[in-house]
Amino acid sequence: MTVLRRDPGQPRRVALVTGASSGIGEAFSEVLAAEGFDVVISARRERRLEEIRARLGEKYGIRVEVIVEDLEDAAAPGRLCAELEARGLKIDVLVNNAGYGVPGSYVANSWDVHSRFLQIMVVAVAELTHRLLPGMIERRYGRIINVASLAGLVPAPAGHTLYAAAKAFLIKFSEALSHEVRRHGVFVTALCPGFTLSEFHDVTGTRASVNKLPRFMWLSSHDVARQGYDAVMAGKPIVITGRVNAAIATLVRILPQRVVIGVGRRIGRQYRRE
Repeated sequence: MTVLRRDPGQPRRVALVTGASSGIGEAFSEVLAAEGFDVVISARRERRLEEIRARLGEKYGIRVEVIVEDLEDAAAPGRLCAELEARGLKIDVLVNNAGYGVPGSYVANSWDVHSRFLQIMVVAVAELTHRLLPGMIERRYGRIINVASLAGLVPAPAGHTLYAAAKAFLIKFSEALSHEVRRHGVFVTALCPGFTLSEFHDVTGTRASVNKLPRFMWLSSHDVARQGYDAVMAGKPIVITGRVNAAIATLVRILPQRVVIGVGRRIGRQYRRE
């Protein structure tokens, strides 16, 4: 474990985690708390956030703040940052984790559904980063983790049409921003997990399908969060969690594209919902 070193007379650094009520977001909150950060947890489910606040505060003796926001709302990033300022909280670590998948074909869902998806997965990430980055640059310290996906690095099958596209955006956004702000003491990492034990597939209604996958394909949310934390602290712009996922990403780069696309199509038919 990497211990956060600080002057006993100085306040702890503060981390903000979006989508913190379960899964990878909750795991990141725990990892950061264990490393000595005060944590701001944000999501839609207030009751769940309060349960996490009580548990982390008691276990680690840190300050845990709850801010309830739905990042599907275009005004939510601004409100969230205004609330941080009102509470006197300067964010040193930002984990952009909030998100979900929209199953089915592109035209099977209304534009309103897709618009809200893009707001939370792309626009809110870019806006929160833009709002909080100047303070990190000024203080010469910052860590930003954008939770992307292995899906953003491999050919996209049919279904969940915007998901891989959104994750690919996060990867390129993180990569470019990492090069831009590193000289200011700010590290940016795109975290690219594969199949992760969380509520994600329950929400999208694909749990029964993905449960057909072998157990070695899965990582725990805590393992994903730990690898993401270690990567951003080491200044890595992109990290793929797990050896299996790293091998898949490598094979995608070296195999002929017609082979990769063909395999992706066959796999996609097994694990997508129309």
